[in-house]
Amino acid sequence: MEVWKLFILFFSAFLGGTAIFLVKSDKSQLLKLILSFSGAYLFAITVLHLIPDAYSGPDHAEIGIFILIGFLLQILLEQFSEGVEHGHIHKHGDSKAFPYGIMISLCLHAFLEGMPLAKDQHNALIFGISLHHIPAAFALASILMQSKFNRNSVLFYISIFAIMAPLGFYVSFGLSNGTIGGVENYFNKIMGIVIGIFLHISTTILFESSVDHKVSKRKMIAVLCGVAIALIGYFSAGGHSH
Repeated sequence: MEVWKLFILFFSAFLGGTAIFLVKSDKSQLLKLILSFSGAYLFAITVLHLIPDAYSGPDHAEIGIFILIGFLLQILLEQFSEGVEHGHIHKHGDSKAFPYGIMISLCLHAFLEGMPLAKDQHNALIFGISLHHIPAAFALASILMQSKFNRNSVLFYISIFAIMAPLGFYVSFGLSNGTIGGVENYFNKIMGIVIGIFLHISTTILFESSVDHKVSKRKMIAVLCGVAIALIGYFSAGGHSH
């Protein structure tokens, strides 16, 4: 297992969350550009890498069903997370009620997103997920701050969120090589669910980044850069050679 991936996953989310203590001015435009870039990148690598890999397995006939399950699961998760995984920041008033729905659904989402990394031979996915978790962690920290949690509590809950994607990677690594329970036969089906989640997340980010279906030049550049970097990685690996 490549330990550096665990560190990147953890610290991208952790630093994204702790940035709430450093940012005094409104950085929403920068967050939107990061989201547009990561959404385009996630969509491109899903189409270029994850879907071909999932359909290359022996149980490829059923993969479409699991992609649909993943897509619908993400819709369900967003009923509780309120779109925080897209970087949405909602005003939650002055109550100190803990946002359980947001925290649990966001952690499950991050855990599932870490799972495809066991088959990420060309490191295309690690950077997309890491980038995607920066605004999500920032939004989560913002909600906790609005709910009047102190600095130590915010750091604690951000740490829990940050460890979920590395945990998903670790579990899927065990599943894919058969060291955890010998259920490697189900790995492609799990990948199908993750693909469905990625398709929903990435397309939602891209659709939401436009007003009246018009995209600003800066956002268009961010989207094109995301797709271009995914394509560079794809062709530098000799196309779909794996």
